[in-house]
Amino acid sequence: MRKLSELRRRATEAAYALPPLVVDAIIALLCYLATIASPVVDAEDSTSMYLFAAFSSLPLVWRRRWPVPVTFITGIATAVLAVNDLIKEVPYGQLVATYTFAALGSQLWRFVGIAGTIAGLSVSLTPKSNPLPVAATLILFGAAYGLGAIARSRRDLIATLEARAQQLAADYAEAASRERQRIARDMHDTLAHSVSLMVVQAEAGPVVVRRDPAAAERAFDAIADAGRDALTQLRRTLGVLRSEPASRAPQPGLDAIGPLVEQARAAGLVVSFAEAGDRRSVPADTAVAAYRVVQEALTNVVRHARAAQVEVRLDWNGSALVLEVRDDGRGPRRRPPTPGGHGLIGMRERVTACGGTLRTGAATDGPGFVVHATLPLVESVVPVQPRG
Repeated sequence: MRKLSELRRRATEAAYALPPLVVDAIIALLCYLATIASPVVDAEDSTSMYLFAAFSSLPLVWRRRWPVPVTFITGIATAVLAVNDLIKEVPYGQLVATYTFAALGSQLWRFVGIAGTIAGLSVSLTPKSNPLPVAATLILFGAAYGLGAIARSRRDLIATLEARAQQLAADYAEAASRERQRIARDMHDTLAHSVSLMVVQAEAGPVVVRRDPAAAERAFDAIADAGRDALTQLRRTLGVLRSEPASRAPQPGLDAIGPLVEQARAAGLVVSFAEAGDRRSVPADTAVAAYRVVQEALTNVVRHARAAQVEVRLDWNGSALVLEVRDDGRGPRRRPPTPGGHGLIGMRERVTACGGTLRTGAATDGPGFVVHATLPLVESVVPVQPRG
């Protein structure tokens, strides 16, 4: 039994390795030889018999391209052979044609093929020219059509599964792209702020250490604090990448904006922070977006603005949280873009993902730069006191 299965497997692989036209030519030739075998044995040498036998079998070479016309040609030829009592065995060519139109024909042409086959059988299955018992013939043709229908269903199923697999692959690629962008934003937001503070303090260190050792000590402490904060956030981000989605580490939110302002003050900026209105509960993504907007805005001030003062304001305005970071920078009105393109672009992507809007640009009422974000809120209210 094992050897038989192995032989069948090898035969199937060999058949699939051949071009379809070659396979169909072999099938057509075998059907032709089987059709003329019995008359040859009976020594019935009729030119018309060989001609109609050819028409009942050889058109199968083109059965995949024109399944229904091939069915009609082979059916008419088979009916002629049966009426003239020239076929004494199974109508092989017509059975293969029936299988083919059931497997490859459209719904309309399948109905046409069924009607043609029934008409051919009604002519062939006469008392004079009945090559097989009527029941056996009907069973053979029914089985041929059933096998073709099964093959069609299997092919349709495979096509559906392939289309679904392609769609899943496209969805996976899109999800992977979004995840890479999210990771890039998180890495940028995690490191850029702390590293910028470290750079500013380190650049000022050689000057301050000669003039004011106590201030230099505070600067070095600020560098150490910024470095530790960067490491903590980097470990948190890497932990998220290593863990399952359900065990994501907590992300910074609104409560972390205060310490963020303190870090900027430690870097030498004069930063005012005010929060007004009735605080409302916000989704986690909105809270993270608010924190990242303030973080990126302060980072840009440290790196580009040469500002003396920075104002950070949170307004709980009805159904929206309005964030504004304004500086009085004396640098050029056009800021140089952040290397890698994850600064302002990342802010805009985060705010847009939460359903909000972001505006950035030079201040219209004086020098400096303004980052203005509006984030939608939910309805749970928690009163807060204005802070400065």
